[in-house]
Amino acid sequence: MRLPRTAHTSHPWRIHEIAGDFQVEDVWELPVTGGPDDLERLVRQFTGENRTALSAPVVRTLFAVRWKLGALLGWDKPAAGLGGRVETLRDRLPDDLRAGARGPDLRAVPFTSVYQAHDEWVAESANRTVHAVMHIGWVPDGAPGRHRARMAVLVKPNGLLGAVYMAGIKPFRYLGVYPKLLGAIGREWEANKTAA
Repeated sequence: MRLPRTAHTSHPWRIHEIAGDFQVEDVWELPVTGGPDDLERLVRQFTGENRTALSAPVVRTLFAVRWKLGALLGWDKPAAGLGGRVETLRDRLPDDLRAGARGPDLRAVPFTSVYQAHDEWVAESANRTVHAVMHIGWVPDGAPGRHRARMAVLVKPNGLLGAVYMAGIKPFRYLGVYPKLLGAIGREWEANKTAA
């Protein structure tokens, strides 16, 4: 379910300290609930080798088209990414987050972990079009002891190219990627709970 931007901006996440110059593009409630300490398990699901959430044909096809287009237009060259065109958000971390867990990188898509805390995990990616941040938050759900995952996508488009790119991919994200991806994340979470 898509949430208003305030579902992210009104919560006192640590990401606000380091990404104030990014725009909140999307906020989604993930179909994932668990106990107060289960964010770690969700992070392992996101970064593991199984990658079921990215295996839906629509999602796989859209990502394949994006990588081909990026290769053709030179969007994803190392000089356009982290440590090239933009500095990693890790360089902005306050001492306590820098000394804490960084968290694992994603394997299926080029997102590098920035930090992992008890109730939030942040990963980033950059190319010629945009510097993007994925924030996974773990929030109380209202039921005693139950928490729910939220995903926020924060972006800093790279000039006119980035603004046009973000506008161009919006329909594909909303109609193809997010519905399939979020449903698959929920199914994988439930399957892993049953197997545990």
